[in-house]
Amino acid sequence: MHLSNETLERGIVRPGNNHRLKRLFERAEAGETLTIGFIGGSITQGSVASDPKLCYAYRTFEWFKRTFPKADLKYVNAGVGGTTSQFGVSRADRDLLAYDPDFVVVEFSVNDSNEMLFMETYESLVRKICLYKSHPAVVALHNVCYDTGENAEDIHLLTGEVYAIPAVSVKRGEYVDIENGLIERSDVTPDMLHPNDLGHELVSEQLIYLLEKTMENPVTDEEYIIPSEGITGNRFEDAGRIQNDGDAELDGFEKDLTEKTAPWDHFRNGWTATKTGDKITFSLEAQVIAVQYRKTPETPAIKASCVLDGESARAVLLDGSFDETWGDCLYCETILNSCETEHHTVEITVTEAPEGFKKPFYLLSILYA
Repeated sequence: MHLSNETLERGIVRPGNNHRLKRLFERAEAGETLTIGFIGGSITQGSVASDPKLCYAYRTFEWFKRTFPKADLKYVNAGVGGTTSQFGVSRADRDLLAYDPDFVVVEFSVNDSNEMLFMETYESLVRKICLYKSHPAVVALHNVCYDTGENAEDIHLLTGEVYAIPAVSVKRGEYVDIENGLIERSDVTPDMLHPNDLGHELVSEQLIYLLEKTMENPVTDEEYIIPSEGITGNRFEDAGRIQNDGDAELDGFEKDLTEKTAPWDHFRNGWTATKTGDKITFSLEAQVIAVQYRKTPETPAIKASCVLDGESARAVLLDGSFDETWGDCLYCETILNSCETEHHTVEITVTEAPEGFKKPFYLLSILYA
């Protein structure tokens, strides 16, 4: 099964400014060493694909290898399942930019929601990548929930417009064929979210079509210029994380020193707790703070309380139980969202460790901006 040219054309939301892409193709033709990168959620990671090399990201990488056989091409997949652009922008330095990418696909449209917070985290991520010293060509990919057609495309497209980012929409391409009965949902996805092998192939077709169309067109007259101001405050452009190599006051929590093997090897470099009363405290300067912890379907699960700046009356429950069945979830709970950088304390205390709990409470990190 392949998508029609009409469908592929419809899926190109914006050709964008092609200056960086054309320069990338020139360098590839010349046989340079180039890094092809991808950052996003579980679809980018390759969930449900029967082999990592059958996911849309690797299929797109293989197009580069076929098209530019003289180039020395490196592949970086920084997809992490169940995570949003809020986490993406916080880990982009380590998981993506550390490899000096020359091309990056950004994919978070089924993980983010249409909220102002994600509009800002997505823009901050795009801006961070565009400003990186390797000057990568950036393409936005907007995947879709195959049953409802929902995604965060609307807010992401606003960023893409301002930054002149080429963009591909599965919602406007393949999904229209699904709605019109030309493609059976069950043929491309087992769970209405993650593409199967065929689904990944069709997603990659849409990306590759954009790349091939760009190759055919003359280079834009305008060199790519990053806007001096965006559409949000871009508080997350320099976002960071505190993990167990950072400062924390431990009272019962213990460091997890297991070696991390890949970006999607979630639960590493954090802290664990198993007893009621176990506590960990952080002190930091920030405008925005979020707590990343594990939710698990293996119940009973441990619960904890998060108190910001000693205000126990406004404590946030960190419930380790997960009401889905697909596996452990890396959950992100925003506990502060302000416009002023101030000093804050974050205190997390285990409040309930039920008899027979299956897994320790796992605190992965504190995200801040």
